[in-house]
Amino acid sequence: MVAARDYFSTEQLPARVPLWREGYSGLDWLALRYSPIYYGLGAPRGDGSAVILVPGFMASDLYLTEFRLWLSRIGYRAYMSDIGRNADCLERLTARLERTINKAYAQTGRKVHLVGHSLGGLLSLAASTKWPDRVASVVTMGSPFRGIRSHPLVLAAGESVRQRIELTDKRREGCFSGSCGCSVTEALKQPPAPKTPVTAIYTKTDGVVDWRYCVTDNPQDNFEVKGTHIGLAFNPAVYRQVALHLAGKARSVQS
Repeated sequence: MVAARDYFSTEQLPARVPLWREGYSGLDWLALRYSPIYYGLGAPRGDGSAVILVPGFMASDLYLTEFRLWLSRIGYRAYMSDIGRNADCLERLTARLERTINKAYAQTGRKVHLVGHSLGGLLSLAASTKWPDRVASVVTMGSPFRGIRSHPLVLAAGESVRQRIELTDKRREGCFSGSCGCSVTEALKQPPAPKTPVTAIYTKTDGVVDWRYCVTDNPQDNFEVKGTHIGLAFNPAVYRQVALHLAGKARSVQS
C-alpha cells in the first residue's frame, strides 16, 4: 500500500496489468442477471437519498443506465452525472458534476452520495473534498486515487486527451495529468473529509489499473470483488456493497 503521506502521487507510470482479461467483462454482466441483488432481493431499502453515478475514462453516462435504474428500484433518487464524455479538463468535468450535485441537493434537500467508476471515482473524491457540505459519501470502483498506474495503452489514450486539450487552450499545460496543478489534483492530494464515508471497491484481477492504488489506508473502507475493471459497473458483488454502503452498513471482506 502507498504511504499515507503520498496520498496522491503526481507521477504517472505504466502498470503491468493483464488488459486481455477485460475481454471477460461480459461475464460480469451475465452474472448480474442471475444474481438476486439485481432484483432487489437482499438489498437494504433506500431512503430516497440522491445518488449520482460518475462514469470512467473515455466513457459517458450511458453505460451506467442500468446501475441508475437499479438504484431507483431499491429506493434511491438516482442521477446521471451529466459531465459528458469523461475525456476533458478535470476542472471542467468537476464543474459540470458540481451542477448536478447542486441540482440533486436542491431537489432532495439532503447531501448527495457519489458513486464513481475508475476516473469517475477520482472526480467524486475531489468533489467531496471541494464541497463537503453537499456530499454525503463516496464509493469508488477501481479508481486509482493513490496515483495513476495504468496499462500503457490507457496512459497513451490519456496523453492523447491531454494533447487535444492543450491544442485548444495553451494555458492548460499539463492538463489531464497528475502533474496538473488544478484544483482537482490539489483536492486529490488531500484525504477525504473526516465525516465523509468512503468505500473503495477494487479487484485484484483488474486489467486496466494497479489495484494497489485503488485502496485506502483503512482496511475497513476497502472491499475486494472478483471480476474485471470494466465489469465493476455490472458486478453483482459491487451492487451489493453499494447498497450496504448507502444504507450505512458497509463492511470489508479481505482475502
